[in-house]
Amino acid sequence: MKISLPLNRRRRSLMLGMGALAGLPALPALAAARPAPPRPANLLWYRQGAARWEEALPLGNGRLGAMVFGGVAQERLQLNEDTLWAGAPYTPDNPDALAALPRARALLAQGKYAEATTLADADMMAKPVRQMSYGTLGDLLLTMDGAQVPAEYERSLDLAGAITQTRYRTPLGAFRRECFVSAPDQVVVLHLQAPPGQLGFELAWRAPRKVKYAASNDPGLATDLAAAGPPDWLRREDAGAIPAGAQVVADGPDALLITGSNEAMHGIEAGLRYALRVQVVGAGRVDVLEGRLRLRGASSATLLIAAATSYVNYRDVSGDPVAIVRAQTARTIAKPYAVLKRDHVREHARLFSTMSIDLGSTAAAALPTDERIAAAGKLTDPALDALYLQYGRYLLIASSRRGSQPANLQGIWNESTNPPWGGKYTININTQMNYWPADAAGLGECVEPLLRMVEELAQTGALTARTMYGARGWVAHHNTDLWRAAAPIDGAKYGLWPCGGAWLCNTLWDHYDYSRDEATLRRLYPLLRGAALFFLDTLVEDPQGRGLVTSPSLSPENSHGFGSSLAAGPAMDRQIVRDLFSYTVTAGRLLGQDEALLEQVAAAQARLAPDRIGAGGQLQEWLEDWDAGAPAPHHRHVSHLYAVYPSSQANLRDTPDLVRAARNALVRRGDFATGWGTAWRLCLWARMGDGEHAYSVLKGLTGPMRTYPNMFDAHPPFQIDGNFGGAAGIMEMLLQSWGGEVLLLPALPAAWATGSVKGIRARGALRLDLEWRNGRLKTVRITGKPGTSVRLRYQGKLSVVTLNSKGQFAANSL
Repeated sequence: MKISLPLNRRRRSLMLGMGALAGLPALPALAAARPAPPRPANLLWYRQGAARWEEALPLGNGRLGAMVFGGVAQERLQLNEDTLWAGAPYTPDNPDALAALPRARALLAQGKYAEATTLADADMMAKPVRQMSYGTLGDLLLTMDGAQVPAEYERSLDLAGAITQTRYRTPLGAFRRECFVSAPDQVVVLHLQAPPGQLGFELAWRAPRKVKYAASNDPGLATDLAAAGPPDWLRREDAGAIPAGAQVVADGPDALLITGSNEAMHGIEAGLRYALRVQVVGAGRVDVLEGRLRLRGASSATLLIAAATSYVNYRDVSGDPVAIVRAQTARTIAKPYAVLKRDHVREHARLFSTMSIDLGSTAAAALPTDERIAAAGKLTDPALDALYLQYGRYLLIASSRRGSQPANLQGIWNESTNPPWGGKYTININTQMNYWPADAAGLGECVEPLLRMVEELAQTGALTARTMYGARGWVAHHNTDLWRAAAPIDGAKYGLWPCGGAWLCNTLWDHYDYSRDEATLRRLYPLLRGAALFFLDTLVEDPQGRGLVTSPSLSPENSHGFGSSLAAGPAMDRQIVRDLFSYTVTAGRLLGQDEALLEQVAAAQARLAPDRIGAGGQLQEWLEDWDAGAPAPHHRHVSHLYAVYPSSQANLRDTPDLVRAARNALVRRGDFATGWGTAWRLCLWARMGDGEHAYSVLKGLTGPMRTYPNMFDAHPPFQIDGNFGGAAGIMEMLLQSWGGEVLLLPALPAAWATGSVKGIRARGALRLDLEWRNGRLKTVRITGKPGTSVRLRYQGKLSVVTLNSKGQFAANSL
């Protein structure tokens, strides 16, 4: 049984879904005949439907995701569920690695880097050497009856309400659609309105597909996507028939039930089942025939879309997805649309409304969002910077909520069964960057899925540590997936890096440090302790007496120019382990636990090889001064600058020499990189107090080279970490908290001369409101625990204030 449209009709419908009818003129611009009306600050809007995925608008409730295209003749909803990954529970640990470990270390100590890499590839990598990929539920296609070219058209995404809207007018009258993904009710809701009797459509499911990608990590090969149109990696394969084992059946007189299984991958059998249920509520005639749902003669209708898999946890896939989706739609069908919408908006606002920002506005703010992005860098548009921050906050709420999986490389939004880099959790920067803005932006609650994932990863990583290193504690390398695989993957020069789990622990410490919540600390301490135990057992003495180092390891994804990337003791490892040991000791002592062990950890921390400054005045990436000869001087990673950001080991106050060296290293790397690489540079320049340089990097990030029309970050292709890193960088320009101090407007650029931010957070459970005029602080308000002493630094001056009995402080100047 086919579920897709006949080929000629399908092609025509797809053209219609992109905002125009085949053979008819293109849609006129909505604003061409009259001035654009004022727009809400937190709104993305467009004068045409989405012609490609990177123009569609994202919705999500942490678990379910939807991309809304807003076509006139055909609406496309591309759907995701956060546990629909390939494969099944598996253990990739390689027992041969334990015997190979001392041989690899010896080769590295002898400078035989290529030989060490060959050995590691043969004996020290995971089996299989690839992890599983994140998938998709496919598409729902609504082909509309009697579609005509509209005289007016607009689609939008309201960040404050988490609702997309599509509005257009034809000779028949006004048409309107609203869509949201409800967290309270766990369904996707699509509501359609039309003139009396004029609403009709045929709904079909298009099965998950592969997408052809030809992406490069070399930013020099990037093209101006806004000008060039869809690049080669956007070519799509046809959908064809239902995949083997999948079914589309009627599930009552007004619903479709779609069931199937995930994909096998890299020798791991498929182990998940999924279900997708679509129910229509409307006054017109509803028919379900041959895998399609038809509605005729209505003026309004609501689609309730539920999805689930059989995933229970990373070891258990015994769930019943059909029962889940039937229960979800049964609970919501009795609710009027207005109630569904009210409950959704209320729950979303509970998180989104915790912070607001105003950086000023210009005439550019009246333009459609895609035009503003295309003009970024040419027009002064500070409101776009504020929108970019709020969009990052919106995406985090939509892709990471209590009970969901953490945000992956694409958050929750992915249209294929073979996403770029598998859509996995890349934990040598990208997953951590996803959570950089969370606590500062008042979204600490959204970190809970990451904490839960690391708790699970510590269990699988304990087996990896024991099997492959003969070590206590736990370890994870540069990637993990739904099944919490912890062994090194892809190849030694990318994957044999033992600090992924440690960096995740440090990220979670930052989360605790913002809240100072004891319950969080009690969950976190076993993770810190286990990660520290692994390094106590695996650190080795540098043969030249420079201290304790990791071996074998690498500086993530970068080659040092001696036949490999493998090395002993790269700078990032030493910095990450230094933080890990410090946080472990602090946490253990706060909780009164493991004093003897903590003394061992503190002693090992003191023996770690220190950071080094090279002959060129740069902070060295490796223990040796190899930077000048490295083959990729403008490499996307700036791993050795972890000490500056997100850590604060190197900072302007305490270690000015290291910061100067870091600045020299960053200048060498250049400002232009992949989307997330650009965002990291933004954060670094902000942390070093250079607001104008940070702002110039931000302009590159928000422009068409690194931001798609729907504001998704362009690696390219899409990776969500750039959105999150950019949001963190904007906040870092306005407020920093490290070293026991809160820095006010530490990197304020001239472009934001007047503005305000309310609800931004600082370490120590502090909430701040700031207002500034003509580049100078006008007011500061702080709330926190009564009696808290706060060290405030503004323009180099340190002030110490104490929160009153109500936990408040306010001042007009410092």
